[in-house]
Amino acid sequence: MSSHRQDLVRRISAPQIAARKGAGPPIVCLTAYTAPMAEILDEACDVLLVGDSLGMVVHGLANTVGVTMEMMILHAQAVMRGSRRAMVVVDMPFGSYEGAVDVAHANAARLLKETGAGAVKLESGPEAAPTIAYLTRRGIPVMGHVGLRPQAVLMDGAFKAKGARQTECELILAEAASAARAGAFAVVIEGVAEPLARRITQQVAVPTIGIGASAGCDGQILVTEDMLGLFDWTPKFVRRYADLRGEIAAAVRAYAEDVREGRFPAREETYFAKMKV
Repeated sequence: MSSHRQDLVRRISAPQIAARKGAGPPIVCLTAYTAPMAEILDEACDVLLVGDSLGMVVHGLANTVGVTMEMMILHAQAVMRGSRRAMVVVDMPFGSYEGAVDVAHANAARLLKETGAGAVKLESGPEAAPTIAYLTRRGIPVMGHVGLRPQAVLMDGAFKAKGARQTECELILAEAASAARAGAFAVVIEGVAEPLARRITQQVAVPTIGIGASAGCDGQILVTEDMLGLFDWTPKFVRRYADLRGEIAAAVRAYAEDVREGRFPAREETYFAKMKV
């Protein structure tokens, strides 16, 4: 067996994540968009999500609607190169799966074939279950996503928490249950109150992974750059574990001052010829 095949075997798989329902410690997930970050995160995480949030985090877009298949593939390839152990899940971007199921299959298959990732994730609105079933029956592991669905921002008008009304709670619960029945191996729950997140977790047969959905879920995910404090605003549901924005800004100011004052590069950062030039 080649070293490459051995590396693939060592990665955490969709069945292993599914088996964590009600067993073992909570599932640890973070987003990753680049090879260096994936390498840093890999040891601590069970799942690395190449989220379409990369459109906002990396490319400065206002929302995720403008993210393309090509962008997702490029970043997923980088994350696969940087990681070795964690399962890599790739978001299907807006417009790539909502229509005919055969088109969704072609796009999902392309994501997996061109990146080597372990699964795709799709936002699981009311019409998603038949697509999830179509993909999983054809060998494509699918992670669902309910609650606040960023790709629906144009319909919602903003990124709004969900579940304020009983009818909305019942709809979200039904969407999560239908995604699980259709074959999703896990479901992300985003931006809902604790009672709804706990209810979903108790009633669906697959692991739930929360983001702004309380500790009542089977696992947690955050956007890594939010958790590391790289932005000047932090969502309510994020705990900052570092202030890298401040540290980077201080380092850049120190570098700029050293350059302007002639202190960088110094002798120890300079190459010298062994002969006269």
